[in-house]
Amino acid sequence: MAAIAAALLAFLASSDPALARCEDFVPGPKPQNTARDIVGQDLDQILERGWIEFALYEEFPPYSYLEGGKPAGIDVEIGALIAEDLGVEPRFRLVAAGENLDADLRNYVWKGAIIGGRVSNVMMRVPYDSEYACRVEQVVFTGQYASERIAIAYDKAAYPEDAPVPAYFRFDPVAVENDSISDFYLSGLAGGQLLGMIHRYPTMEDGMAALAGGEVKAAMGPIGQLEAGLNEAIAIHEPPLPGFASGEWTLGVAVHMAYRGLGYAVDDAIYNALSDGRIAAIYEAHGLTFNPPIDR
Repeated sequence: MAAIAAALLAFLASSDPALARCEDFVPGPKPQNTARDIVGQDLDQILERGWIEFALYEEFPPYSYLEGGKPAGIDVEIGALIAEDLGVEPRFRLVAAGENLDADLRNYVWKGAIIGGRVSNVMMRVPYDSEYACRVEQVVFTGQYASERIAIAYDKAAYPEDAPVPAYFRFDPVAVENDSISDFYLSGLAGGQLLGMIHRYPTMEDGMAALAGGEVKAAMGPIGQLEAGLNEAIAIHEPPLPGFASGEWTLGVAVHMAYRGLGYAVDDAIYNALSDGRIAAIYEAHGLTFNPPIDR
């Protein structure tokens, strides 16, 4: 969905690789608890009450979405693994993405929205960057469990010899999710020469359906979402992307900074599930390639 991609775009642009980690960061006053309830968030209280709540993005297949009225997807299953390791019941809260990642973390992890807001114990699929982690003191970024990359899916019949690179889209129609990082990248490439061939869709799922239906010749986006829409007529590759600031990122979880014990326990659960292959098996069961976390 576009709001998630916009949040990711803001996140990827937030760090300055020319500086040492946290070199330009000036710590601010430590956040205080407010009337927006954060009771019941530490590990002991979670174990005592017998359940843990995960915040996941809504309408975000194949990672988190409703199926038959119930939460489903890769992140739902990973959350269930974490809960099982802790010995509690998993509960899932599907939430809307805000205008950027800062807003999502504020609304769902450390403060709660102004109107009717409350936080969850753990937020899934949070992009990790060490520079960004310095700036957002209210949150502990932990439990890195996968990585995501930008790729191109294409119609094999339209490109029988060479897989397409971005320059091809000066002439060939390509699908992107509206206002996504792929949209911004292609729109600004070659002085805007690709603009006439960019077809924008509400979701990447819609873009892949357009590719399967012959409306476009290719689609560009996160490789996991492209793989979710694959069929035998479509292939995926990862060409060089000139001028792309960051085409790959690590994914983890976010926990309120006051509950580091919970963060450690979740991190241990994810480490165990990575080590014994359970997380990789979840991706495989959904027909996706598992890309392990990368160091940043």
